[in-house]
Amino acid sequence: MRPHWPAMGLIGRLVAILLFALALEFVASTLLYERAAEFSVRDDEARRLAEHLVIVRRLVGEAPPPARPRYAAELTTDRYIVRWSPEQPTLPQNGPPPNQIRDQVIAWEPGLEDQQVRLALLRVGTKSVITGLMRLPDASWIYFRTAEPVRSAGVPWERVIAAAIPVLAVMLMGGLLIRRTVKPIRSLTGAVERYTPGEALPELAEAGPAEIRRLIAAFNAMQARIRRLIDERTRALAAVGHDLRTPLARLQLRTDAIPDADLRREVAADIEGMEAMVNSLLAFLGGEADPEVPRRVDLAVLCASLADDASDHGHAVRYEGPAHLEHRVRPSSFRRAVTNLVDNAVHHGRDVVVRLEQRPGHVYLHVEDDGPGIPEESLALVLEPFVRLDAARGRDTAGFGLGLSIVARAVAAEGGTLELANRPAGGLRATIALPG
Repeated sequence: MRPHWPAMGLIGRLVAILLFALALEFVASTLLYERAAEFSVRDDEARRLAEHLVIVRRLVGEAPPPARPRYAAELTTDRYIVRWSPEQPTLPQNGPPPNQIRDQVIAWEPGLEDQQVRLALLRVGTKSVITGLMRLPDASWIYFRTAEPVRSAGVPWERVIAAAIPVLAVMLMGGLLIRRTVKPIRSLTGAVERYTPGEALPELAEAGPAEIRRLIAAFNAMQARIRRLIDERTRALAAVGHDLRTPLARLQLRTDAIPDADLRREVAADIEGMEAMVNSLLAFLGGEADPEVPRRVDLAVLCASLADDASDHGHAVRYEGPAHLEHRVRPSSFRRAVTNLVDNAVHHGRDVVVRLEQRPGHVYLHVEDDGPGIPEESLALVLEPFVRLDAARGRDTAGFGLGLSIVARAVAAEGGTLELANRPAGGLRATIALPG
């Protein structure tokens, strides 16, 4: 299973690329510089050692044996310690042999290769010195070692820190420039997140690189086209609603002239159903009125009045809750949503309760009935537009099946949620949860 890494924003990606490039350049240049400096120091050390060994071989080798210890002592310097021995001494060693320096010594003075020059690394605490032997022509030996520790190949932290400071400064400046460059994209992202098809947003200023300016211009043009299409649809729906309601009103007047009472009731019921269909369709498609402005509404009074209206029409509907509870909503849209829930409840049940309650952070409005409920697998499906369950189609149900869809849309416009659930005692509970 591949690990899931968190997504990085555009600024983060650009800064990461800049950081990687600068870090790679810094590491490469530091390594190359240090490597070159190390070779330079080692080569200089090998040259000086080779010159000193040539001098020691000539002076000590040509001196008589009794004088050789004195000559060796005189050739001891602050850099090299020299001793003469008639027998081959034991070469102390507790580190890897410095073969690279030996090769450089022989390269500087090829004549030393016949002298059986041997080198070893002797560690003294945390430091190291080079020790060695050189065979003279009469089979005696010269022992030598460096008086000072050889240069360590450790990390030069001072130089690393000094080189890292300008790198960090360049990164900071680059990050600020990148942030300024992508600022128009962040503004565009915020506008897209805030955009609502029915709401007009001010055009964004075209700024930034050419590609970003083209993107902002395309967004402004798209927003204008969507706004124009919505306006045209709203005008068309309003005209259609007016044209449909006019013949329905004439039919309603003409039903009074039908002498047969049963036929008159059937025709009136059909006209009422057609009008309910037109009203629900126009409400769902948003063709009845301009968008409302939210304002404070007494939800308790609204729910109580809707329960009283349903009771006046012969339905068993009661309200339970506080006498007053003000909340900021779109009055007509929210009233239509609650009305749809009450109508749906009285259509499928005999006893309906409209309950309002306030909890910390939320306001809950419940509409409960004692009807047959909805199958669990269909609770989410009935919120889709133009969906009517088989059990509902068997009833004399008016409309296109848009009632709950209209409720869900109205509640979502208020920042709330609509939830349907079957009651344990039977029936359905519709719950509107509003923030605040």
